[in-house]
Amino acid sequence: MKLNTIKLKNIVLPLSAAFLLTTASCIKDLEREPITDVTSASIYKDFSNYKNILAKLYGGLAMGGQISGDGDQPDSDINGINGGFSQYTRLLYTLNVITTDEAVIGWNDGNLHTLHKMTWDASNEFIAAMYYRVYTEIAFCNEFLRNVTDEKLAANNITGDNLAQAKLMRAEARFLRAQSYYHAIDMFGNVPFVDETYLPGSINPPQRIDRKSLFNFIESELVAVAGELKDPKTNEYGRADKAAAWSLLAKLYLNAEVYTGTQRNTDCITYCNKVIAAGYSLKPKYDDLFLADNNISNPEQILSVNFDGINTQTNGGTTYLVHAAVGGGMKASDFGINGGWSGIRTTKAFVNLFPTNGTDKRGRFFTAGQNLEINDLGSFTDGYAFIKYKNIKSNGSVGAHDNWVEADIPLYRLADIYLMYAEAVLRGGGGGSQATAVSYVNQLRERAYGNTNGNVTSINLNFILDERARELSWETTRRSDLIRFNKYTTGDYLWPWKGNVKDGKAVESYRNLFPIPNKDIVANPNLIQNPGY
Repeated sequence: MKLNTIKLKNIVLPLSAAFLLTTASCIKDLEREPITDVTSASIYKDFSNYKNILAKLYGGLAMGGQISGDGDQPDSDINGINGGFSQYTRLLYTLNVITTDEAVIGWNDGNLHTLHKMTWDASNEFIAAMYYRVYTEIAFCNEFLRNVTDEKLAANNITGDNLAQAKLMRAEARFLRAQSYYHAIDMFGNVPFVDETYLPGSINPPQRIDRKSLFNFIESELVAVAGELKDPKTNEYGRADKAAAWSLLAKLYLNAEVYTGTQRNTDCITYCNKVIAAGYSLKPKYDDLFLADNNISNPEQILSVNFDGINTQTNGGTTYLVHAAVGGGMKASDFGINGGWSGIRTTKAFVNLFPTNGTDKRGRFFTAGQNLEINDLGSFTDGYAFIKYKNIKSNGSVGAHDNWVEADIPLYRLADIYLMYAEAVLRGGGGGSQATAVSYVNQLRERAYGNTNGNVTSINLNFILDERARELSWETTRRSDLIRFNKYTTGDYLWPWKGNVKDGKAVESYRNLFPIPNKDIVANPNLIQNPGY
């Protein structure tokens, strides 16, 4: 079952969030249709509304607004930028992939071109959109949590199985909020903080939380909800379960030294082991992970952002990842779409991570008519095209719509867990073994090669960094991976146009974090701009 955005007709929820004094215009009501005497209090009296409201929390990751195609104001969930440009996963890709060796983009919309060049500043509208999108999702979650406390559930006479379901949904909302705070800690560092106790209309701006304290909050929330969510693989497809919480905890612990200065690799291994023991397995064909029916018989997927081409018609999501990656001599019909947007390609640094003979099937490059060298960032034919997602099903048929792509985006999958385990072992974490780590890596490589020709007998950290790029390309992990290995801003690893130089150069270390948007800094005296901006 796909859990897609469900619009709430004739309902206005007071979705005031954190940052309301600083970004009040960025939070929209779910609908702006005329209403009579309908409030959030009355909505939550009827349990039949709960799943629709929960769908909006999940839908906040999939859709940029309230209409097909996302829309501009008043239909976009946030102000100042089109809903398609500001869709959640599209922004994760923009900030965490386009700023690395994995992708360049040829478009000159606004300040988009500064991202791969790593010359952005605090006025960048795409960075601001990511910040506001994160906090919009947190606002949705806080509003839900504010209305499903034990006291309010009792007052609304929610009992029996409905009560159990409401508490499960509450745990899912806490997970989704923790996930967005994870994106905040990773990209922005010290940020404004609010939970459900921050009341709509408060005259006090939210307080700033330091990175270490936010780490502790995310950790405590995930540990708590891991005991309340459904067991692995028992929830509806696309809804969080215990394994999703364990996966995010593993990711949090793997990056703990970056966030707090203290390694937590043993904890990373502990939670990787929990996921691995839960019964997931690798999908036999790597390509099938990224097709239009990747929600069917996918034993590797732990949690995804879901698209179906009909109810989730967005210019973000996989619609963007397929259309924008098609151009030049590529046939749009080969990807199940009605045309390419000629935008994103990859760099020779990324191409060079793969064997030149094409034996690693994860290196799916379209080279006909394409130049390996990127002399002009604006030319689609400069840089090899890279094939990740398709709007084609495993049986060869096209998706439900030739414009809106229905492939789901994995947030957590078993391959990432295997690689996190291996890295944490190499970094000295307890509770694992190098022999097991090597076996996990070889399982991935056997799938990629189709045989044992790519198997290795030993691994090291640099190998793991490269293997993560090969396995998890375009899955929004690359920026944090390079930061963890001290290669994102330094001269230890260069790629074309890093630092706005054709062959690449080191950039300022403060770019390991993105800036807090200038408007929030001006509006909220509790905030402090990240160094360098």
